[in-house]
Amino acid sequence: MDFVDLKSQYAALRESIHARIQRVLDHGQYVMGPEVAELEARLAGRAAAAHCVAVASGTEALLIALLALEVKPGDEVITTPFSFAAAAEMIALIGARPVFVDVEADTANIDAARIEAAITPRTRAILPAALYGQPADMDEINAIAARHRLPVIEDAAQSFGASYKGRQSGSLSTIGCTSFFPSKPLACYGDGGALFTSDAALARAMREIRVHGQEARYRHTRIGVSGRMDSIQCAVVLAKLERFDWEVQRRMEIGARYDALLAPTSVVPMKVKRDRTSVYAQYTVRVAQRPAFERHMEESGIPTAVHYPFALHQQPAYAAGSAGQSYPVAERLAREVISLPMHADLDADAQRRIAAAARAFAPVGTASL
Repeated sequence: MDFVDLKSQYAALRESIHARIQRVLDHGQYVMGPEVAELEARLAGRAAAAHCVAVASGTEALLIALLALEVKPGDEVITTPFSFAAAAEMIALIGARPVFVDVEADTANIDAARIEAAITPRTRAILPAALYGQPADMDEINAIAARHRLPVIEDAAQSFGASYKGRQSGSLSTIGCTSFFPSKPLACYGDGGALFTSDAALARAMREIRVHGQEARYRHTRIGVSGRMDSIQCAVVLAKLERFDWEVQRRMEIGARYDALLAPTSVVPMKVKRDRTSVYAQYTVRVAQRPAFERHMEESGIPTAVHYPFALHQQPAYAAGSAGQSYPVAERLAREVISLPMHADLDADAQRRIAAAARAFAPVGTASL
C-alpha cells in the first residue's frame, strides 16, 4: 500500500502528460516557454486572482512574496510554529525574525485570536499556513491586519483547491503562495510553485524578482533570485489540471469517509470547519500514544507519516529566536499527530482496511485529546 499513490494518477493521465512534455521537447523553450503563461492564466482563473506568477518552488514563492513586500532585516513576521520550516526559514533568510503564535488544537492552524497580542512596531506582515489542506481563519486574520495596516501572505502550499466561505485558497489575502511538490494535491514531477495577488504593482514586483530583479533583459531594477518554474514542470501541472476537480472531490469524499470510520475512537481526526473545505494534503489524526500506534500500523501493513514531529521553536535553527517562549498546543500536536494514507485513487476497500487497523488499536470510547 502506498502512502501517496502517484503511479495510479500517472496511469490515468499518461497520454496527456506525455503529449504536454513532448510539446516542450519539440519547441525547445525549456525556461519561460509558453506553458508558463498558459499555466499562470489557468491558475489565476481557478483561484479567482487577477495575477498568478509561476515560480521554482513553494519555498521560492514565500521568499519572493516577502521580498515584494520589502520585508527587511530587523523586521518581524508573525507566523505559525507548527508547519513545515519553509515560511520561518524564508523570514529568517532575509534577516527578519519569525514571531510565532500558537495554533488551534482541532485544526493545527494558527490561532487568530492570539495574533494581535504578538504585533509590535516591528511587525511587517502576517503569514498563516493552511495546514493539512484547509485554510486558516482568514477573515479574522485579514481584519487584524487591516487594523494594523499589515499585508497577509497566505501559505497555501497544502490547500490549493480548497475553499473558504466560497472563495478559493490562494486568493484570500494580499498574496497567496502555493507549492507543486510531487506529494501536493496539485503537483508536478519535481519542484514548482505559484504566487497569487490582485495587486498589479505586487505582481510586477514578483515577476521581476523571479528573474534576478530584471525589469527588462539586463536591466536590474531590484534585488531578485533565479526563481523561474521550468516549462516541463508547467506542462505536467497543466496535464494534471484535467482531472484536478475530480481529485479534489475524491479527497473530500475520502476525508469524510475516514471521519465516519474512525468515530468514535481515541484516534481523533483533525477538524474541518463548516465554512471551508479541505483538500486533505494529508489526512491527519491525533493519537496520545503515537509511537505504539505507529508500530501497530506498520505491523498491519499500513504506511503512516508524521507532519510534524517538532514545533519550529523546538528546532535548533529557530530556538535562539524563541528563547523562553512556549507554544503548548503546537508542542502537544508535535507529539500526537500522525497521517494516514490519502490520495484521490484510494479505494473504499483499502480505506476500510486502514480504518480497521486504526480501530483495532483504538477501541470505541471517549478520546482524551
